[in-house]
Amino acid sequence: MQARRVAVIGTGYVGLTTGACLAALGHRVVCADADAGKVERLRRAEVDIMEPRLPELVEEGLAAGRLTFVQDTPAAVREAEIVFLCLPTPMGSGGAADLAAVEAVADEIRAVLPHGCAVVNKSTVPVGTSERVAALLGRPDVSVVSNPEFLREGRAVQDFMHPDRLVVGSADEDAARLVADLYAGLDAPTLLMDAAGAELTKYAANFFLAMKLSFANNLATLCEALGADIDDVTRGIGHDPRIGGAFLQPGPGWGGSCLPKDTHALLTVCEQAGVDFPLLRATIETNLKHQQTLVERVVAGCGQPDGSLRGVRLALFGLTFKAGTSDLRDSPALAVARALRERGAELYAYDPALSETRPDLSDLLTLTATPEEAAGGAAACLVLTEWPHFHDLDWEAVAGRLASPVVHDFRNFLDAERLRRAGLTCRAVGRPVAVAAG
Repeated sequence: MQARRVAVIGTGYVGLTTGACLAALGHRVVCADADAGKVERLRRAEVDIMEPRLPELVEEGLAAGRLTFVQDTPAAVREAEIVFLCLPTPMGSGGAADLAAVEAVADEIRAVLPHGCAVVNKSTVPVGTSERVAALLGRPDVSVVSNPEFLREGRAVQDFMHPDRLVVGSADEDAARLVADLYAGLDAPTLLMDAAGAELTKYAANFFLAMKLSFANNLATLCEALGADIDDVTRGIGHDPRIGGAFLQPGPGWGGSCLPKDTHALLTVCEQAGVDFPLLRATIETNLKHQQTLVERVVAGCGQPDGSLRGVRLALFGLTFKAGTSDLRDSPALAVARALRERGAELYAYDPALSETRPDLSDLLTLTATPEEAAGGAAACLVLTEWPHFHDLDWEAVAGRLASPVVHDFRNFLDAERLRRAGLTCRAVGRPVAVAAG
C-alpha cells in the first residue's frame, strides 16, 4: 500500500474516525475543523467523542507524526492527494438533507485544491451530490468520488478496520481506485460503481435497517395481542439466512444520527424522482405509532382518569440513542420522554454518559446522579437505553425507592425473573408480563 497525503474536513464521529484510522493504516492525514477549541483539544489528544479505541488511535497518530489537526481548511487541502468531506448533512426543510456545510466547504477549497486530487463525499448525501459538488468546484482536473461510511457509533473504529464492504463510486474509475487503495490491507470486498449507485447504497442500507426495526416493533405488538413471546418469534425467523437475526430486537423505536434523517431524505429523493415508495412511508409512520403505543401503555398504568400524566413522577433510565455513546441526536428515548412530558409527567432521568448538567434538557427533565435518585417516588421506571450498568443494577434498592413497583423495559434488556424476585413487575415489549413475586 502506498502512503497518501489525505485531508479530512470535519472531525465529528465520521471525520475523526476516518482521519485517525487512515493514519493508523500509514497515511499522512491532516484533519480540519472550524471549531478552534476542538482543534486545540485534539492536538492534545483529548477526544470529546465516546468511542472505544478512538482516543488511543488519535494519540498514536499524533505521536507518529502521521496525524495533525488544523482550523485552516484551505491549508489542510493544499498538499492533499485525497480530500474527504466528513460534514454534517442534517434533516432540512421538508425532510431533505441540508447540504449547506458541504457546499460551503466546496466553495472554500475550490481554488486551492491540487491538480489531479480526488474530493471524496464521505457524508451521507442524496443521489446527485457528487455531480453537484463537481459543478460547485468547477475544476475539471479534480475528480469527485462517493465513498459512504457504514460506521456504527460505539463500534466506529471496529467497523472501519473490519468493514463488511467498501463502496466507492465515481465517473472517474482511476479516482475511484485511488480512493479504494487507501484501504488496502483491510479484509473486505471493494465494490466499484458510479457515484449515483454509491450514494443510493447508503440510503438504501439505512432504510432497510429501519424497516427491519419497524417490523420487529410491530411484530412485538402482535405478540402481545396473541400471547406469543417476541424473542421466540424473532429467534425462529432469524435463523433463516434470508432474514437474519440482526435488527430484529424491539425497543422504543429507532433513532440516532442516521436512520431518521436518512429515511426522510430518501423519501424526499423519491418524491423528486416521481417514485411512490409506500414501504418507506410505512416504515417511518410505524416507528412514530409504536412510540405512541408505548406512551399509552404508561398512561394506562399510572395516568389520570382524563388520560394525562399531570403530577405523575416517572423515572427514566437511559437517554442516549443507544448504549456505548453519549449521542442524543434523534434519540428514541428523548422522543418518548417528550411525549410523556406533553402529557404532564414529571421526569427524572439517569444516564451514565450524561454526568454533567445539560441545560438543553432542563425544560424536559431533571438529570440525577444515580438511578436510585431518579427512582425516588416514581410511579414507574422506564428503561430506554440498554446500558450494561442497568442489567446489573441493585434492583431491590430501586424497588425500595419507587412509589409503585413497575418497570417498563422498553429495550427487552433486563432479566425479568431477577426483577420479579426484587418485588418488581416487569413489562417488556412483546413479552409476557413478569408479575412481582408475592
